[in-house]
Amino acid sequence: MLSLIWTIFILHIAIFLVNTVGAATIDNLLWNLYLKLPTSLQKTAQEQSKLKGDVVQLKRDMNNTSSQDEFAKWAKLRRRHDKVLGDYEELNKKLSSQKTSFDRFVKIARWLSTNGLKFFIQFRYSKTPVFALPAGWFPYFVEWGLAFPRAPHGSVSVQVWNSVCATAVTVIAEILTGMVLQVMGRRAQPVPTTDKKAQ
Repeated sequence: MLSLIWTIFILHIAIFLVNTVGAATIDNLLWNLYLKLPTSLQKTAQEQSKLKGDVVQLKRDMNNTSSQDEFAKWAKLRRRHDKVLGDYEELNKKLSSQKTSFDRFVKIARWLSTNGLKFFIQFRYSKTPVFALPAGWFPYFVEWGLAFPRAPHGSVSVQVWNSVCATAVTVIAEILTGMVLQVMGRRAQPVPTTDKKAQ
């Protein structure tokens, strides 16, 4: 069952990364990647971005034009601004609706591929030993606890292995984070210089 050992471990790494990076960050990253794919939505997003730039430029032009001295020019800019702003808001609503549907799909897919898969493995392999313990190495109550709830006596159950992997991934991440921060702290410290005049 070597594949089951590594599947559960990798699954807990994925769950840890999702929890650490944040679901919203991952959703936004996937949304931005999706908008770069050659679809009709990419064209809509490009058009929305162009209209946003036009709205900002027209607003700037209006602010630089006197509504009293150059009323005709200002009114023309105002009409163009209002039309472009209306088009922008319409596209914005369309994209927001698409993003809501996309976020719902991604949320379901993410849950199914992480926690959903974890629950499925726990249910499907509840009676399957992840690996066997060496005979006679542990007392009976320890072997019973490691096999809890339904794995054969003298083996490690999927539920116990899930807990071990979750704890191990968290501890390893904390150790690596501490090491990185320590190295970065050493690099940030100024190197002491010796003053030759003082000697």
